[in-house]
Amino acid sequence: MTNEELINIVASGEDSKTQFKLKFDNIDKLSAEIAAMANSEGGTILVGISDDGEIVGVEDLPKLNQWISNAASQKIIPPVQVITDNVIYKNKLIVCIKVPLGTNKPYAVNQTDFWVKVGADKRRATREELQRLMQAAAILHADEKVIQGTSLKDLDLMLFRDFYFEEYEDELPENPNELATILSNLKLLKDGQTTLAGLLLFGKKPELILPQFVIKAVCFVGEDESENSFIDKTTIGGVLSAQFQNAMAFFKRNLKYVQRNATSFNVAGELEIPSRALEETVTNALLHRDYLIQSSIRIFIFRNRVAIMSPGILPNTVTIENIKQGIQVARNPILLSFAAKLSRYKFEELGLKIPYSGIGTGIKRILKECNNAEIAPPEFVEDRTTGQFKVIFDRIR
Repeated sequence: MTNEELINIVASGEDSKTQFKLKFDNIDKLSAEIAAMANSEGGTILVGISDDGEIVGVEDLPKLNQWISNAASQKIIPPVQVITDNVIYKNKLIVCIKVPLGTNKPYAVNQTDFWVKVGADKRRATREELQRLMQAAAILHADEKVIQGTSLKDLDLMLFRDFYFEEYEDELPENPNELATILSNLKLLKDGQTTLAGLLLFGKKPELILPQFVIKAVCFVGEDESENSFIDKTTIGGVLSAQFQNAMAFFKRNLKYVQRNATSFNVAGELEIPSRALEETVTNALLHRDYLIQSSIRIFIFRNRVAIMSPGILPNTVTIENIKQGIQVARNPILLSFAAKLSRYKFEELGLKIPYSGIGTGIKRILKECNNAEIAPPEFVEDRTTGQFKVIFDRIR
C-alpha cells in the first residue's frame, strides 16, 4: 500500500470492509476483528490509526506481528490466511492486515465465539446469522431442516405415489413404517416429521404451515411500488411446481403479447418477455433462494419493467459475473436433486414439472432468449442492503 492509497482510505473513513484500530490490548480482540471480516466480506484492518482517522503509528511491531500470526493460525478455527503490509507515513508505522473473504465459514474465536461485521462495527453472530454462515460452508442446508409439528399426514401421498411410480417404476408399500423409511431415505421425512424439502415438494397445503414461503405477485398500474393502484394482485402458494405454474399464469395474463417476425396477421403472438426467460428466472428463484430467510419471493410487474426478487444474496464466493458463466453453489441440494428429476416431460401431466436442467446454464438461457427476441438482457442485482437477489427485465413500451 502506498502513502497516497493510505491517505485516501483514511479520508474515506471506516465501513464494513475497512477498520481503524489505534492498537490492540490483547490477542482475543484482534482475533475477533479478523474473524468478523472473514465471516463477512473480508476487508482491511489498519492498525496505528485512531477511530477519527488520526495517524498515530504502531509502537511494538514484533508483538503485533506475533499476535497476528497466532490469531490467524491458532486462535481462529479454521485458520485464516491473512496478509500484512507495513506502511511508513511521516515516520509513523501503519500495519495493514488484509483479511480475505472466508471460503471455509464459519470462523470461530476460541472455538465458541462467532463474530460478524455490521457496518463499521462487529458483533456476535445471531442464531440466524450463524445458520447462514454454516449454510455458506455447506455444513447446513435449509431444505433438510425438520418442520416442527408436522407429520406424514402433511404430505400428499397420492402425489408422491405418482412421482415414485414414474421415477422408480415401483409401487409404494402399504406398510407405514416402510413408507416412512423410503421418505426418510429421500430426505423428505425425518424422525416422523417432514423436512422443508418434503413439504415444498409434496406437501398438502404447505402455505398453511409455511406462509412465508410463497410468491407475492402484483401488477401495478404505474412505475412505483408505493402506489396503491394495481391491476392484478395475488398470493401464490402450494408446492413448488404449483407455484411455478401459477407464476407463469400471472405473467401470461398481465404482460403484452407481440408478434415477432410474423409473416401473417394470424400468427400467434408471444409474450413481450420470452416465456423461457421468465421460466428460468422463476425456477431459479424457487430453487436457489435462501430458505433460512423468512420471507416471500416477489414478482412485481410495472408499466416499464418486471422485477423478480428472491430472498438472500448469492451464496459464498458466487458473483453475478460467474453465474453468467454457469457457476452455481447448491444452497438447496435436495430441492435441486428432485427438480432435475421433475424437469422431465413425463411429470408434466402430473402437474409436478419444474424446468430445471441442473447443469448451471439457466442464466445463459435467459440471456440467449432475450437476444433471440431482440430485447435488452435483464439486469441482475445483488442487493446486500435488503438481502435480496433481483432480476429486472425492461418491458416493451
